[in-house]
Amino acid sequence: MNNPIRVRFAPSPTGPLHIGGVRTALFNYLFAKKNGGTFVLRIEDTDQKRYVDGAEDYIIESLNWCNIPFDEGPGKEGDFGPYRQSERKHLYKEYVDLLIKNNKAYYAFDSAEDLDKERKNHEENGKTFIYNWHNRTKGRLVNSLVLSEKEVQDKIANGDDYVVRFLAPEGQTIMLSDTIRGQIKIDTNTLDDKVLFKSDGMPTYHLANVVDDYLMKITHVIRGEEWLPSLALHKLLYKAFGWEAPVFAHLPLILKPTGKGKLSKRDGDKLGFPVFPLNWKDRTTDSLSIGYKEAGYYSAAVINFLAFLGWNPGTEQEIFNLENLINAFDLKNVNKAGARFDPDKTKWFNHQYMQKTSAVDLVSVFMNDNPQTNSVDPGFIELVIEHVKERATFPSELWGLSHYFFNAPTEYSEAGIKKAWKDHSKTVMTQLINVLSEAKDTTVDELQSAVKGWITENEIGFGKVMMPLRIALVGALEGVDVFDIMYLIGKKESIKRIQSLIDSN
Repeated sequence: MNNPIRVRFAPSPTGPLHIGGVRTALFNYLFAKKNGGTFVLRIEDTDQKRYVDGAEDYIIESLNWCNIPFDEGPGKEGDFGPYRQSERKHLYKEYVDLLIKNNKAYYAFDSAEDLDKERKNHEENGKTFIYNWHNRTKGRLVNSLVLSEKEVQDKIANGDDYVVRFLAPEGQTIMLSDTIRGQIKIDTNTLDDKVLFKSDGMPTYHLANVVDDYLMKITHVIRGEEWLPSLALHKLLYKAFGWEAPVFAHLPLILKPTGKGKLSKRDGDKLGFPVFPLNWKDRTTDSLSIGYKEAGYYSAAVINFLAFLGWNPGTEQEIFNLENLINAFDLKNVNKAGARFDPDKTKWFNHQYMQKTSAVDLVSVFMNDNPQTNSVDPGFIELVIEHVKERATFPSELWGLSHYFFNAPTEYSEAGIKKAWKDHSKTVMTQLINVLSEAKDTTVDELQSAVKGWITENEIGFGKVMMPLRIALVGALEGVDVFDIMYLIGKKESIKRIQSLIDSN
């Protein structure tokens, strides 16, 4: 296939975009950019009953936040629009009529009640009802294969409800090719005659999907594993129309953290991790699902960990920016087996990107999240962030790791006091105040030398000084190096905090 590469991401606007959908969009985007191709967004909204207002905007905003924007689609009209299927419905009747004319499809007038009776009759005999070669011209089924042309036209003229079904071939073995899964053999006798079109003028997914892919000149269909059972029908439809089929690649499922079953929103709710890129408010239940953006994840980290769900570069490298991913991506390195979602690994990726973010860039985020620091010198905040950020996975954690740089303790950890404050502590801490009063503090090393020199000279155990000193400065036995704390808050503030601890004990 020498045509320019064109791929599409075709979500239905029935709710928020799941990260499984984002992963599908990402792989399409990477493949397109790797091959100098075009990434198309098509909104498959033929099922108006399930349409959710706001979902289309959410999909577009999510792709933009993830930095995988589409080249053509709603609002970015190219030569193959419109890009919403609801605006293309006038096209599909022409193609379904062509299938009927060429004896590749037929009208079926069976009511839902009649089909339900057929299913129950089969179940009573220990069988499964499939509308196909086995029974489409027998028994109680009503379709244009058994009716005369006049009977068919009369029913349509009378306004009888109908569907158009694909006429699946009988007694054939077809070979399907999938870039990821290789060759797949299908016995056409196991296929049912899928509905392609309904009397309300709307196509089903199968017809609209194939017609739109053809008209939009899609060269590669990269989609989720859940569509693999539709591959035979879609390939048969291409053949029925006399069109060259695109290359197909079906991506592996994203599995629950247990490795069993497909990842769902319920898993995220239960285990406390996002499954959507952005916040989503369900208008029917008024419940809010937190997105990766609002949970504090970097979009680049989300893209990085999603790329590794089902794909690997064939090397030990794990951190890839978008440009790296484009250069390294190859469908041949996509796995067949499902990819287990690991919430801890997603945090690991975010931690890596957090560390790659400069303290300068984090200052504005920190001040915005903590307005009580707006009067503090940004240069001081930058120094504080430099000291604590290696312990943070999310920007929102910075305050909890650094609060003691801005506020003196007003209470002390009971467990910390019990462990650090002994009978001799008041005397030692009073002596420490005297040492600090005389110490030079133009550098961290000067403070450290003064205190450690005094401890060594007087043969005082380091723990007898350092633990109560940390309690005085932080309020608990935690935090960064005590000398870094004293240097940043200043000798005067350090002495004040030590005195407060002495006075409270």
